[in-house]
Amino acid sequence: MKRRDFLKNTAVVTAATVLASCDVKTEFKATVFEKNGTLPMVISTWNHGIAANQAAMDVIQSGGKAIDAVEAGVRVPESDPEMRSVGYGGLPDREGQVTLDACIMDETGNCGAVSYLQHIKNPISVARKVMDETPHVMLSGQGALDFALEQGFKKENLLTKEAEKRWKEWLKESKYQPIVNIENHDTIGMLAIDVKGDIAGACTTSGLAWKMNGRVGDSPIIGAGMFVDNEVGGACATGMGELVMKTLGSFLIVELMRQGRNPQDACEEAVKRIVAKQEYKDMQVGYLAIDKEGNYGAYAIHPGFNFALHAAGENKMHDAASFASK
Repeated sequence: MKRRDFLKNTAVVTAATVLASCDVKTEFKATVFEKNGTLPMVISTWNHGIAANQAAMDVIQSGGKAIDAVEAGVRVPESDPEMRSVGYGGLPDREGQVTLDACIMDETGNCGAVSYLQHIKNPISVARKVMDETPHVMLSGQGALDFALEQGFKKENLLTKEAEKRWKEWLKESKYQPIVNIENHDTIGMLAIDVKGDIAGACTTSGLAWKMNGRVGDSPIIGAGMFVDNEVGGACATGMGELVMKTLGSFLIVELMRQGRNPQDACEEAVKRIVAKQEYKDMQVGYLAIDKEGNYGAYAIHPGFNFALHAAGENKMHDAASFASK
């Protein structure tokens, strides 16, 4: 049953020194913001965003909607066996299982997500099916896999030889320690505005390498890994999901923009919420945000976070400012 029918029928570094005592205050200086909006536009996290952005912009320039663009865009790194943090080729948990999380959201507020999904190369497309074909927002684990197979997705072994090799190397010591900006990529979060001015977002990941079996991060959580409000803008996150979930960073950023903050200021405030209360020295979080006019912001806890921006006919990498570099 289609979602709309169901609803109608049923409802009609070394960081800057942190607080050593209550008397010490964390200084925070905002980045000067200048309007930078150009439409249509696509923005996404990390180096793998260049190819993803191009696929998304191809959809938009051919007359497609933002929701179709973000799905097509993030499928690119999902399908790449060389990616170690997204989809096929992602590094496994400590049991050697590749488990995937993803969410997607359109201009009307409809959304779908999957968590702890195994054996399906493109979790973002399963999340899209959850959004379009069910009355639910999220399916998880075996239920998500069963649904994917019912929808015609192919069951595959996602543990590549290279990922398996690295997992077996890790098993020799079985030491788990998050590393800031490891391999300069992580979750891919993407936001797009199409020619009609509609906004959509997507977020997909294989999660932390060597995580505990069953761990789910922020990526499939609407409001944490990604959030869109077509009246205001959108935001997405990358990095240590636990820190993002504790502050619902993407929802926070959009709400700050609703209250009048620009995208850059909103991203910086979301990072400030983390560093004021959480232990962040060895953990990275990066945020991207866009407003309705296509103005964008980017900010991270530590230096090293970069993002891809496709606007005004150019698709380029940019470095984000960070709290620890101030």
